[in-house]
Amino acid sequence: MDHAVLLQKILVVSFIVALFWKIIRYMCNLLNVEKEPVRVLVTGAAGQIGYAIVPMIAKGVMLGPDQPVILHLLDIEPAAEALNGVKMELIDAAFPLLKGVIATTDPIEACMGVNIAVMVGGFPRKEGMERKDVMSKNVSIYKAQASALEKHAAEDCKVLVIANPANTNALILKEFAPSIPEKNITCLTRLDHNRALGLISESLDVQVSDVKNVIIWGNHSSTQYPDVNHATVRTSSGEKPVRELVSDDKWLNAEFITTVQQRGTAIIKARKLSSALSAASAACDHIRDWVLGTPEGTWVSMGVYSDGSYGIQPGLVYSFPVTCEKGKWSIVQGLKIDEFSRSKMDATAKELVEEKSLAYSCLN
Repeated sequence: MDHAVLLQKILVVSFIVALFWKIIRYMCNLLNVEKEPVRVLVTGAAGQIGYAIVPMIAKGVMLGPDQPVILHLLDIEPAAEALNGVKMELIDAAFPLLKGVIATTDPIEACMGVNIAVMVGGFPRKEGMERKDVMSKNVSIYKAQASALEKHAAEDCKVLVIANPANTNALILKEFAPSIPEKNITCLTRLDHNRALGLISESLDVQVSDVKNVIIWGNHSSTQYPDVNHATVRTSSGEKPVRELVSDDKWLNAEFITTVQQRGTAIIKARKLSSALSAASAACDHIRDWVLGTPEGTWVSMGVYSDGSYGIQPGLVYSFPVTCEKGKWSIVQGLKIDEFSRSKMDATAKELVEEKSLAYSCLN
């Protein structure tokens, strides 16, 4: 073979190989392109839950290990110095996913362009206060924050209300942020859901990850109904119903329910402080599943706007079993409801109707 022809072939092959590797590097770069940061608002950020949740968000617990975030931290003026301390600690922690921190006492600045709003701040009930006094304070807070979200948040903003009374605070927020779709306003009952999972796993001495599909119906209060009728446990011989494995209906219909209902009170008694770490973790679970989706065959509990499912009055924010896909939740349909469950579900709905009436009387 002529040397010139051979050299030409070698050059062509070298060019093709070089081009191939250039294409491979280009594709790798495309795959490694960093996502646009998601702006996450946390109100009451200098408080206990706020202090617990912001590092979780910054580490990717809420939105995943490849999702950059910008944190918007809001608190009241008397907490401004503590809020600045939280900001300093976030910077000092050097979280790779954290692309910015805005710490402010101005609701407008805090809500500017946020994609997710975690509403932790609220007015706690103090000794000697009537329910209406607490409701009036929170109606005022949520009216102002709803107005700021309405005007300044991103169009697709997802809202999670944690501050109690969470269901009714979410309802007030919806009332004063009408441009935010009702499906984008939720409240936290995942904490109660997780408590129920934990209690079942302890009772059966199994991993909590093997227990699924408990349900929290209704209000995030002592009237909530933790329901295990559809819950299962993964065993070596397949999935088994919780009721079959526990084999103690008396416990499941009484002590189990009251333990979940009163868990927050028990923690306050033990710690002399309310739940913070578990609430923050549950809030991350709630948002993560909402945004990234629930595993197939698994549902979770979320306080959402009732559409009349299971005979629950439309217009209440009520906890249902839901599945999530592509950033949207759907209420699980067709579950069998026995007489015992019906009475519990109706009782917690009745409380929410009363809370709604009280909240609207505060507006007037």
